[in-house]
Amino acid sequence: MKTKIRELMEIPEGVQCTYEKKLFTCRKGEVELQKIINIPKTQVKIENNNILFLSNTANKVEKKKISTFLAHLRNMFSGLEEKFVYQLESANVHFPMTLKLEGDKLKISNFLGEKISRVAQVLPNVEVEIKGNEITISSHNKESAGQTAANFEKATKVKGRDRRIFQDGIFITHKPGDKSRD
Repeated sequence: MKTKIRELMEIPEGVQCTYEKKLFTCRKGEVELQKIINIPKTQVKIENNNILFLSNTANKVEKKKISTFLAHLRNMFSGLEEKFVYQLESANVHFPMTLKLEGDKLKISNFLGEKISRVAQVLPNVEVEIKGNEITISSHNKESAGQTAANFEKATKVKGRDRRIFQDGIFITHKPGDKSRD
């Protein structure tokens, strides 16, 4: 059933937002975050320090898309205040792996005794810090920080072996919003 949807979100104090050609940009001080917002049949406006999503003929799919983009905007506003921090740990049972940051790539040497190094991509505007077997990933952009952490985990995924025995890899130990480990 088609209904009229009007969702309003207040812009936090000190944040400047613009919306041009489907590109939503938020800025606070030196930090600037961008997100492409493309919802068919929906207008996005910035009026009186508020973000307005307006759709005259919306169904439940458009409602879900609007809710998703509102969540993305909340993450952007949180990222403007402070960085999102992911903590990872490298674990090895027999072969000690070596982690080395080379530009925008993490080079993982001697993983399971392999001669060829594995490589994981570090996304732009993401800071990676390696101290022993602990890795800290931080960024103002939650999506970039999370994808970088996922790239590290995926690069050390063990395939075709018993996971109970081959427990080597890089694993996320703490991520933003994880209340059970705080």
